[in-house]
This record gives sequence, structure tokens and C-alpha cells, in this order.
Amino acid sequence: MTERQGLPPERASPSSIEAPPIAIAILVEAGEWPGEDVLAAMAKAALAAAVDVLALEIGEPPELSLVFTDDAHIRELNAAWRDKDKPTNVLSFPLVAMEPGAPLPPMLGDIVLACETVGREAEAEEKPFEHHLAHLIVHGFLHLLGYDHETDQQAGEMEGIERRVLAELAIPDPYR
Repeated sequence: MTERQGLPPERASPSSIEAPPIAIAILVEAGEWPGEDVLAAMAKAALAAAVDVLALEIGEPPELSLVFTDDAHIRELNAAWRDKDKPTNVLSFPLVAMEPGAPLPPMLGDIVLACETVGREAEAEEKPFEHHLAHLIVHGFLHLLGYDHETDQQAGEMEGIERRVLAELAIPDPYR
């Protein structure tokens, strides 16, 4: 795997990040991921920025899980749930079907990320691993909230939100 550059220090330090109003469970299942403290800091920053950009009203913090795995496991999930027998970068499993803007349920669901695919894509696109990973966490979170990219209109809306969230994290436009 290539050398990884971190987020700006003010975003990367767990002690400097205000906890997002979302409870996050992290499971590092497989793969050569950064340490769990780094993953937690990135997830907190990405989700807090998404909550801010979307102006989500949150009472009791909803919960979600982030599973950091490898290509082999995500390939199995992709085959079982999407009939696509290949690895992918991120899969989202909402606990309940939502429409964008709907009130948040207590449990949002799971986001699963594949280390090798994330690394290959970041390298191919010449972007820091952590920037690409933050983008995919945001992308997966938006899927949990009911956003999709099946049509050009949906894709445009979702990409616009992703751009605004990543700009809050000082991450360049991933679609450029």
C-alpha cells in the first residue's frame, strides 16, 4: 500500500474533534487500515461535517456502524446483496428505507468499506488515501439517509452534497 497522508492536524486529532451527534461503532475486520483511533477521528469529522451541511436535526443520537474490511469480504457481500460478484469500495446497509430529509431513526445501519479497493482507487486518482476514505464514508452515510445516484438528477444532488461536506473538511472536489 502507498504511503498515506493524513487529514489536516486540526481534523485528524481525536481530541480536537467535537463528537458528531451520531453514535459510531467501528469494527476493523480485515485489511491494512490505519489505526482505529485514526479511523474514528476521520469518521467523526466526516459525519459531523455531513450533519452540518445537511442541517440535520438530531435529538437522541442515532447509531451506525462502520465495518473496515478487505476485498474478499466485500466481494461476498456485494455478490449476496447486489448480485455483483466483484469487490467494491463501499456498501451501505440501511436498517430502514428512508427518504432524504426524513426524521432519523434510532439505528441508521451499516457502512462497509474495502481496504484494497479504496487504496487502489486513491492511488489511481492520485489523492491521499484518507481523503478518498472520508469521501466514501460520507457517500455511504448519504445512502443510509436515503440518497442515491441511480438517475442523473439523483447523482447530481448526491455529488453536490459530497462536495460541500468534503470542502468543510478541506478536501478537494473528488469529482474534478
